Amino acid sequence: MRKRAWLWALVGIVLVGGVALGAEKFVVGCDIAWAPFEWVSPKGAYLGFDLDVMRAIAILEGYEIEIRDTAFDSIIPAVVAGKVDIGASGFTITAERAEVVDFSQAYWASDQAVVVREGSGLNIVTALSGGAKVGAQRGTTGAGWVEDNLVGKGVNVTLVLYETYPEAVLDLLAGRLDAVVQDEAPSQQAVKEYAGQLVIAGVIKTYEEFGFLVAKGDPKGILPRINEGMAKLKASGAWDNLVAAYFGPSLDKIEAAWEACISILVEERDVVRYAQCLADRATK
Repeated sequence: MRKRAWLWALVGIVLVGGVALGAEKFVVGCDIAWAPFEWVSPKGAYLGFDLDVMRAIAILEGYEIEIRDTAFDSIIPAVVAGKVDIGASGFTITAERAEVVDFSQAYWASDQAVVVREGSGLNIVTALSGGAKVGAQRGTTGAGWVEDNLVGKGVNVTLVLYETYPEAVLDLLAGRLDAVVQDEAPSQQAVKEYAGQLVIAGVIKTYEEFGFLVAKGDPKGILPRINEGMAKLKASGAWDNLVAAYFGPSLDKIEAAWEACISILVEERDVVRYAQCLADRATK
C-alpha cells in the first residue's frame, strides 16, 4: 500500500524513474476533472487518456514531465506566460487559440453532445430553446457554440457557465439545468456514470479536432517531440490500446486496471506492455 501511494504521487506530480539525470522537464497543464480524458480517482491518482499519452511520450522522447492540475480557462494564459509548457486537456484546435499558441498534430475528433435528464421528454431542439437553461464549462468550445449559435442569434435560452463540466452535470441531475452541451466522449461517460438518469438527446456536428498546445513559436522545441511520440505510439499499437482502455469501460474498471498496470509504465518504462495491460484489464 505504501508503494502504491508512492507510485501515484510519482505519476501525478513528476515522472522521473529511468530518466537520465539532468533530462529536460516540462510542466503539463491539465484540468483534471473531465473523464475519460483526465480525472482524479477516489484514491487520488491522476489518470486519463491525455495524461497517459503525455507520460508515454515523455518516456519515448526522453524527457520528464510534471502534471499540474490547472483550471481549463487558465491553461492557455499559463502557457502564454511561460508558467506551463504544454496544455493537454482536450483542447479543440481553433483559429482563435492558434493566434496565441501552437498546436500539435490533431489526435482526436469530436462533436458536441446535448445531455438531458432521462424522462425529461426533451429532444435536441426543445432542450436548446423555449427558455431552456443550458450548462457548459467556461472557456470551452461547447460554451462557445451555445453563445454563438443560440444566445447570439436570439434563441430563448440561458447559458450557465461552470468551472468544470462535472459541476454542470450535477446541476443537470438536480434539475437546475435543462441540458448540458459538451464533447461527445465525456458526455457518453457521464451517461454511463449516471445510468438511468441521463441520456444524450442528440449530437451537434461541429467536426472539432483536439491538439496538445505549447507557446507560440514553440521556443522549447516541444511540438516535434510530441508529434514524433504520437507517431511511435500509433505505430506500436499502444495508441489503440489506450483508446480501448479509456473509451468504453466504466471508470471503476479503468481505475482498477490503471492501479494494476501503472508500475509497468513508471518503473519498467515499457509503454507498449503498459498499454496492453491497461486495455486487457479494463475491457475484460
